[in-house]
Order: sequence, then C-alpha cells, then structure tokens
Amino acid sequence: MKNLLAAVALAAVVAPAWAATQTVTLSVPGMTCAACPITVKKALLKVEGVSHVDVTFEKRQAVVTFDDAKTSVQKLTQATEGAGYPSSVKR
Repeated sequence: MKNLLAAVALAAVVAPAWAATQTVTLSVPGMTCAACPITVKKALLKVEGVSHVDVTFEKRQAVVTFDDAKTSVQKLTQATEGAGYPSSVKR
C-alpha cells in the first residue's frame, strides 16, 4: 500500500514536468484585410492551453505559444478554420 501511495505521489509531482510549452508558426493565407488578424487571434486564444498569440497581417501568419499537454497543433488549425481562416504549419 505504501508503495502504491508513493508511486501516485511521485506521478503527481513528475507529470507536470512532461508537459512542455511549444511555439508554432501558422500560415494563414486567407487573411485579406487588417481586421482579419483580430478574428484569428480571438479564435486561437479560446483554445485551452494557448498562452500567447501574435498575428501579423503583412506576413499572413500567427505565432502561437501553447501547452502541449492541453492542446495540439491540430486543434489550433481547427480553431482558425472554424473562424473562417484555414491555416497550416509554416515551414
């Protein structure tokens, strides 16, 4: 029983260390006006785990910082697509 409790306690302490903050740049070519980045940013900030978003109209891109334990790049691209702005990872 003590071993089980020790294992659970250790897992609770170590598990957050497995999560990592990631930054990804998304290409958002469908932004056609200076107001579009506002919509894209709002959509991305609604995704759980996203901590920072910088959207640039001139570059047609969004730089997103997120917790990879709470969300994924796929969820980020789904969020922009749901807002009317399909995106993909910029390479």
